[in-house]
Amino acid sequence: MSGIVERWYLPEWSLGDRVGVVTTTRLGGFSNPPYDSFNLATHVGDESDAVMANRQRLRQELALKDIQWLEQVHGISIIAADHPTPGTPVADGAWTDQRQFGVAVLTADCVPIVVAADDGSVVGVAHGGWRGLFNGVLSELVAAMQATPAALSAWIGPAISKAAYEVGEDVAECARAAGRQDALCVGRRRGRYQLDLPRVAESQLAELGVRQVYQSGICSLGSPQTYSYRRDGVTGRMATVAWLR
Repeated sequence: MSGIVERWYLPEWSLGDRVGVVTTTRLGGFSNPPYDSFNLATHVGDESDAVMANRQRLRQELALKDIQWLEQVHGISIIAADHPTPGTPVADGAWTDQRQFGVAVLTADCVPIVVAADDGSVVGVAHGGWRGLFNGVLSELVAAMQATPAALSAWIGPAISKAAYEVGEDVAECARAAGRQDALCVGRRRGRYQLDLPRVAESQLAELGVRQVYQSGICSLGSPQTYSYRRDGVTGRMATVAWLR
């Protein structure tokens, strides 16, 4: 589960003294409607100055040296981050072994996943839409971190819940092909299905050998404090940021 402290969602897990993690809410920033107010994405139509001011406030409030941002494409590429990469690298995950250096993913219904070594030696994040999860973004992250999976723990942040996530036959067939029919059920409308993306992520992590997996239990569509593309259409993005203390 997760708790909210001021403007952050925080994992309730045992790594808090070694690994810092927050998922932002939409509160406390400089963006105007419909992005109000703590939008952290540059690609959604918000004013660039407002986004940069929000990112600067986030870095300062978390006391981080810097934050590695990504251009996410629903793929499976993972980068190593030990200093800010010029430009914005195209990837859907990043990991670091540097202290006080943040790695981040942006979401507004997709699943943000944090994976960390229990001894606080390495931490990574991944952006988990259905394409990335079914194609193996989590296996790529765990492999890239070069840590024994049994010595890792994970936190699944706020994301759209099964009850709120309706998909068509095309996505349902991809779920079956990926062996994830256990996360799928018939929807309320004819020809539609409900898909549990947080459950997909948790199952995959367990199969990879990750020792402990914690769920936030927060639905992005159902919470007014989070951004949700499915709910609002034109909207901002929240960030899940992880770092080594």
